[in-house]
Amino acid sequence: MADCIFCKVVRGEVPAKVVHRDECIVAIEDLNPQAPTHLLVMPVEHNATLWDAIRAGQGDATVSKLFEVASRVGTERGGEQGFRLVVNTGPDGGQTVGHVHVHVLAGRRLTWPPG
Repeated sequence: MADCIFCKVVRGEVPAKVVHRDECIVAIEDLNPQAPTHLLVMPVEHNATLWDAIRAGQGDATVSKLFEVASRVGTERGGEQGFRLVVNTGPDGGQTVGHVHVHVLAGRRLTWPPG
């Protein structure tokens, strides 16, 4: 999608601190971190929400890879004692960018409920 900020990051049109990149997934540092480690992990292919990716028939491959990479970078970037993966979906779920992505939070004890 031409005007999607995360698609622009994937294409290299918007600068980002990339911590992982492969043919399917890109992980970047969040510009407004909510924990010592706050990464955004997104598929290269655009789908607005997690549900959209699953309905597009990408549930087995892309969604699995999305969570695999999120877990790996969470552990590598400060989550040896644990980390949190968050997927906000839709406006009521707190999603502000219409490109499916996983927030990886780590590096400190995270409390519950989150807010």
